[in-house]
Amino acid sequence: SSQKSRPIANYHLCHWGDHFLNITNPHHDEEVQVQKEQEVKQYIEEVKKELQETKNNPIELLNFFDAIERLGLAYHFEQEIEDALKQIYESYEGQCAKDDLYHVSTRFRILRQHGFFVPCGNAWSLGTVILIMQLMWIPGDVFNKFKEENGSFKESITKDVLGLLSLYEASHVRVHDDKILDEALAFSTTRLNAMVSQLSSPLADQVAHALHQPLHKGMPRVESRHYITVYEMDPSHNKTLLKFAKLDFNLLQALHQKELKDLKKWWKGLHLNASYTRDRLTEAYFWILGAYYEPKYSLARKVFGKIFKATSLLDDTYDAYGTIEELELLTETFQRPWNKSYVDELPEHVKWSYHANVEACEEAEEDLAKEGRSFCVNYTREQVKALCLAFLQEAKWCHEKYVPTYDEYMKIALVTSPYPHGIIASFLGMGEIATKEVFEWASQIPIPKAVKAASTILRLVDDIGGHKFEQKRNHVASAVQCLMEKHGMSEDEANEKLREEVEDAWKDINEAMLQPHVISKPLLTRILNLARSAEVIYKDGTDGYTEVNQTLKEKTASVLVHPITM
Repeated sequence: SSQKSRPIANYHLCHWGDHFLNITNPHHDEEVQVQKEQEVKQYIEEVKKELQETKNNPIELLNFFDAIERLGLAYHFEQEIEDALKQIYESYEGQCAKDDLYHVSTRFRILRQHGFFVPCGNAWSLGTVILIMQLMWIPGDVFNKFKEENGSFKESITKDVLGLLSLYEASHVRVHDDKILDEALAFSTTRLNAMVSQLSSPLADQVAHALHQPLHKGMPRVESRHYITVYEMDPSHNKTLLKFAKLDFNLLQALHQKELKDLKKWWKGLHLNASYTRDRLTEAYFWILGAYYEPKYSLARKVFGKIFKATSLLDDTYDAYGTIEELELLTETFQRPWNKSYVDELPEHVKWSYHANVEACEEAEEDLAKEGRSFCVNYTREQVKALCLAFLQEAKWCHEKYVPTYDEYMKIALVTSPYPHGIIASFLGMGEIATKEVFEWASQIPIPKAVKAASTILRLVDDIGGHKFEQKRNHVASAVQCLMEKHGMSEDEANEKLREEVEDAWKDINEAMLQPHVISKPLLTRILNLARSAEVIYKDGTDGYTEVNQTLKEKTASVLVHPITM
C-alpha cells in the first residue's frame, strides 16, 4: 500500500542522541564505587543511632522521618521506619490532640502513605476498623479542631504557611468520602495560590513547587532531587542526613546511567528498521525509574525496560504506521505460539514490533530462569495478545472514523493505556514476592481496582495531554472527543469531567495502599509509582513522552545527567 494511506505521525527526533552511550562518571570507576559504598554504610549506622536517640521524642522523630523519606533515603531503613511508625500510630490520638497544624498534617500524611488507618477520635477495636475500612469511611476528625463551628476552616490557620502547606500535601492522600480532606484541598490550594507571590524565598519556592507538583503524586527521584536543594537551605537541617542524601543520590545516578547505557546498546543491537517510531529510550527509562529506583530492583528495571520499549514500538506500529490489513496479520501472529521464524512471514515494517516483543520476552525468560522464575513471562505474553486485540480495535475505529461512547471507549482504552500490561511487566524481576498468585490477581478480568485506577490515570492524562497533537492526523477518537461528540460536552467540560475521573482514580489507589493489602506492599507501590510517572510525564495537559517538553527534559536531566555537588 502507498505511504499516503499510512497515518504517519512525524515524531521529532530523540533529544538525547548518544549522550548516555558516551557518558563518563567518576562513580563508574570501581575503586571510587567501593570507597563510596563504605561511606554509605557508615552513614547508615549514624542515622540508625540518631533514630534510636530520637525514639522518645515523637515530634522530632516525625520530622526526622519526613526528611529521610523526602531525601530519598527511606529504602535503607524500611524496617526501622515501619517499627517506629507502628509506635507513632499507637499513640496517635494523644499526639493529635495537642499538636499544631503542621505536625497533625504531616503525621496524618506519613501514616496514610504507609498504609496505616488513621482515625483521630475514639480508639476502635481492630474489628471495627476493618469494618469501617470495608465501608471505606475514613474519618478525618483529626482536622476538626482547625475548623469553625459552621464547618469551614479557620482563616487564622492561613497565618501558619508551613502548616497550610502540610495540610495541602496531606489532602492528596484522601480516599472516597474523605469530605474533610476534599475541603482541605480546596481551602489550602486557594489560600496558597493567593499568598505565593507575597512570600519570600525559600518558602515561596516550596509553595510554588508543591502547587505545581504535590509530593504524593510526584516521581520519587525527581522529588528527592528537588528536596535536597530545599533541605540544604533550611538552617536547622541535619548535616549527616544532607551529606548522606547527596552521596546516595550520586551513587544511584551512576547506577542508573549504566542501566540506561545497557538498554540503549540492547536496542541498537536489535537492528530494527522502524524509523516511524518514537525514539524515546531515555524517556522510557525515566518513566521506569519512576516505578523503582532502588539498587535491589536493577534486574526488574532491566527486564521492564526491554518490554516497555518493545511495547512502545508496538503502540506506534498500530497507531502511526500499519494499514488495517497489516495490523490484522500482525495481531493474528501474536495470538499464535510465539516464534521468531514468523518474522519473515510478516510485511516489512510491521514485523519489527513482533521481533522486538518476542526478543524482549525471551531475554526476560533467560534472566529470570536463574531464579527459577521464568514461568512469569507467560503472563506478559498473554497481556501482549490482549493489547494487540485492543490496539486493532482502535485502529479499526480510526479507519472507519467511528467515535465510540465514553464507556465503549474506556473498555478498550484502559487496555491500550497500556498499564494492565505494564504493571505485570514491572513485577517480573521483583523476585520471590511476585508469586504465581500475584500474577493471577493482576491478570484477572475485570481488571483489579488498583490496576484499573492506574490505567485510568494514564489513559486520561494522556488523552487530555495528547488530544491536540493526535487530532492533527488521522487518529482514533480520544476520551475528550467521545465526550464532546457523543455526550454533547464542550472541550472544557470534557476536560473537567476527565480531571474528576482522574481524582477519583487517585482515591482508589490511595485506598488500595491502606492495610490490609490485597497483594504485598512493594508490589502495590509499583502501581502507585506508575500512576505517579503518568501524572508527571503528562503534566499540565502536555504529552512529555511524545513531544519535546522543556520541563520534562529538565526533570530527566536533574535525575539522569547532573550529579549533585557535594
